[in-house]
Amino acid sequence: MSYSSALLARPGAVEASGLDAGVAAHYGDPILEQRNLAGIHGKPGTAVVDLSHRGVVTVTGADRLSWLNTLSSQQVTNLAPGVGTELLLLSITGRIDFDVRLVDDGTTSWLLVESAEAAPLAAWLASMKFMLRVEVADVSAQWAVVGSTVPVSGWADRVHWRDPWPEVGSGGYAYTALPEELHPGRERTWFEYLLPLAELESATAALPLAGTLASEALRIAAWRPRLGADTDEKTIPHELDLLRTAVHLAKGCYKGQETIARVHNLGHPPRRLVFLQLDGSQHTLPAAGSDVLMGDRRVGTVTSVAQHYEMGPVALAVVKRSVDPDAALTVDDAGELYIAAQEIIVAPDAGQVAGRQTGFLRAPR
Repeated sequence: MSYSSALLARPGAVEASGLDAGVAAHYGDPILEQRNLAGIHGKPGTAVVDLSHRGVVTVTGADRLSWLNTLSSQQVTNLAPGVGTELLLLSITGRIDFDVRLVDDGTTSWLLVESAEAAPLAAWLASMKFMLRVEVADVSAQWAVVGSTVPVSGWADRVHWRDPWPEVGSGGYAYTALPEELHPGRERTWFEYLLPLAELESATAALPLAGTLASEALRIAAWRPRLGADTDEKTIPHELDLLRTAVHLAKGCYKGQETIARVHNLGHPPRRLVFLQLDGSQHTLPAAGSDVLMGDRRVGTVTSVAQHYEMGPVALAVVKRSVDPDAALTVDDAGELYIAAQEIIVAPDAGQVAGRQTGFLRAPR
């Protein structure tokens, strides 16, 4: 069922497409909105982003956290109320089925997902209940998500998720090659607030709004992968550096763990996420899905693209692990070519080297 936000009635609102259909891409000035969201000249951001199209699933009951712990890639049994984390639900072969933003308020676990994922996630979780004390509900029709780069004044008591990216969590591991203090994700903090959908208009009436073009540009600049944009049916977490925030390498057994351990300890991910600085002389952007070329050979795919308020046109792409990190790349959008300088996100030697460093020598049983 399609969704259309009430905030699309705001002056200048232009609806987004694709993953963000149903909310505003912008309200008339995408670059100004991006500046208002990010904050400039040392001042914090002031704008918020309507993400009310996102999916919201709740899990209640005494066994909710221990149950989610057994199903997922993350250690959440003792998750403290109000602390945001990320977990993955994987296929038996380690491919990403669901990427969940999780926060627990002490009585309810709130699972925030992409809009198309809420119903399948709720159905899958319900099928896994067995005799445990848990109840699952898809409450997307009752709750709205609003994004911000700073804590929103007056919203301290509202349930919210703070993105742990790019901090390497307990049991996690970074697949980047650069020092952690230089990770561009440190320049972006991100909060997602839960509001009753009926209060969305009144709660945001006095706040400047930014569209999803703004939030996506900041996400891309922070090297933050997104399910459905930077993933496909073959994606494993290692390829996107998701072991840093969404995987606990020393927790107990869960579906897909063998692939997580085997690639980390004994091999390398077949593909890797890269950041692309695109030639801005054409005043256009390539479409997501465009080919990435090294010379005349196709080596990958652009997955996310945006106009950044400082850097100009930027993108994320997934390329073959063997691509020379120093090679100049070209993005081919149906014959229109863009020169692209790559920055390494996932290091080409990530995996087996990481396994040696951490001392994990074999997949846990």
